[in-house]
Amino acid sequence: MNEAAASTEWRRQPERGSAALLRAMAWLSLHAGRRAVLPLLHATSLYYLLFAPRAARHMRIYLRRALGREPRILDRYRLIFSFASAILDRLFLLAGRCAQYRISIEGEELIREVAQSGGGAMLLGAHMGSFEVLRAIGGRQPGLAVAMAMYEENARKVNAVMAAACPRDPPEIIALGHLDAMLRIRERLDQGVLVGMLADRSLGEEPARQVRFLGHEARFPLGPMHMAALLRQRVLFMAGLRRGGNSYHLIFAPLADFRTMNGDRAAAVAAAVDRYVGLLERYCRSDPYNWFNFFDFWAQQPGAGIRA
Repeated sequence: MNEAAASTEWRRQPERGSAALLRAMAWLSLHAGRRAVLPLLHATSLYYLLFAPRAARHMRIYLRRALGREPRILDRYRLIFSFASAILDRLFLLAGRCAQYRISIEGEELIREVAQSGGGAMLLGAHMGSFEVLRAIGGRQPGLAVAMAMYEENARKVNAVMAAACPRDPPEIIALGHLDAMLRIRERLDQGVLVGMLADRSLGEEPARQVRFLGHEARFPLGPMHMAALLRQRVLFMAGLRRGGNSYHLIFAPLADFRTMNGDRAAAVAAAVDRYVGLLERYCRSDPYNWFNFFDFWAQQPGAGIRA
C-alpha cells in the first residue's frame, strides 16, 4: 500500500448501519433512556468484534502499543464498546441533555481567559472520546460559541447524527475543502468563536510531519497547525475522555500562540505538531480505550507494513 493510499484508508472504509437504523436508535434512546438501549449497544459491539476481522488486526496493533502488552479480546471489546457509547452519548449531548453527565474539566482557566479576552482560538482535538462534551462548558462560560471545521465525509456523518437527534441548538459545521472555508473560519475567530478541528488523520495528499508516536514513526497532518499560523491564532489541545458510565473528563492544554509569532513559521508549526502528538500519546496511554482508530495508522509510512 503506498503512502497516499494508506493515509486515506480511514476515508474509504465502508459505513456500517443506515440512516433509518440511526434514527430508530436515536428515537428509542431519547424516549426510553440510555439504560434501555445498553443491551442493544452491547450486542452491536459484539457483532463488530466478531465480524470485522480487518479492524480487529488494526486494533491489536494500536492497543499493543498503548497498553505495552499483548491485548486480550476483552481489551478490543472495551475499545469498540467505548466507541459505540460515545456515539450514543453524542445523541444525548446534541439533544441538550448535558445535565445527566458528570463532566470534570482540566485547564478550564485557559477557556476562561479566551472568553474574557474577547478573541477566538483554535481547538485541536483527535478521534478521541467525545468532542460534544465541549457543549457542557457553555453554562459555565455564557456567550462562548463553538464551531467545528471538518472534512466532507465527517461533516456528512455528524449531520446524520444531528438529523436523528433533532438538536434544539445544533452545532455550527464548517466544511473544509471549499474555497470560502478559510474565510469563514477567520470570520468566526474574529467574532470570538472557538473553532475546533481534528488533527490526527491525514487526507494523504496534504503535507504531513513524521513524528514518533507510541514508539513508532507516524505521519500527522500539518494543515490544521499551518492554518492557525496563517491566521495568527492561539491554539489549544482539546480532548473529552470518556471515563465510564456517564462520566467525562474534558482537557484543555496550550499548544501554540501564533498571535505574536516571529521568526521561522515552519519551525514553530513543527514544534506545535510535536507538542500535539506528545499530548495525544499521553492520553492514549492513560485512557487507551478512548482513541477510536480502526485502520492501520502506522502503515502511512513508506515501507512501514506491520504484521499483527
